[in-house]
Amino acid sequence: MDVQELKNIIEAAILAAGEPVSLERLQGLFEEDERPAPEDFRAALAALGEDCATRGIELVEVGSGWRFQSRKELVPWISRLWEEKPPRYSRAFLETLALIAYRQPITRAEIEDIRGVAVGTNIVKSLTERGWVRVVGHRDVPGKPALYATTRAFLDYFNLKGLDDLPTLAELRDIDKLEAELDLGEHVPASNDAEAPALPAADVEPIELC
Repeated sequence: MDVQELKNIIEAAILAAGEPVSLERLQGLFEEDERPAPEDFRAALAALGEDCATRGIELVEVGSGWRFQSRKELVPWISRLWEEKPPRYSRAFLETLALIAYRQPITRAEIEDIRGVAVGTNIVKSLTERGWVRVVGHRDVPGKPALYATTRAFLDYFNLKGLDDLPTLAELRDIDKLEAELDLGEHVPASNDAEAPALPAADVEPIELC
């Protein structure tokens, strides 16, 4: 199979999938005896990315795989397709999200201890309903409180390939800058109309994301 044919198949698959597509899923499109090598897939993906260099869409790799999306600089125009404006997040919401991202796995009580105020139930509910946060276990203390960590959906939403792509704590000098640093606007997938996404602390084992 030549490179152009493989590019066409990959491009069509990503557009049709309606969600990020992993290398494993792309490989699964082919029977084993006709399947291109992993390096051929990566070369085709790189070529597709180069093809988009002068277009209004780009091919990006996020936590769950590859997807096409509108370029960030075009959002002011593309966003006018929808009447509903992107949500604005409260300081409490951003602080809770940041603490889970940088201190994961972490309990609600630990978040409250650091912030010095109670964490509203609606904040945790909103984070879990969005799929950005999930329970990954329970702390071995009385009451067995739930441990929260980020998910692949979190990475996908914020255009991150992995946890190491988040800004460092030193770069986040002020929680008010978190929204700008993470670009908390609506990313517009080019492949579908579905809704569009942490660094572990130094002494925390890496979390396997679902």
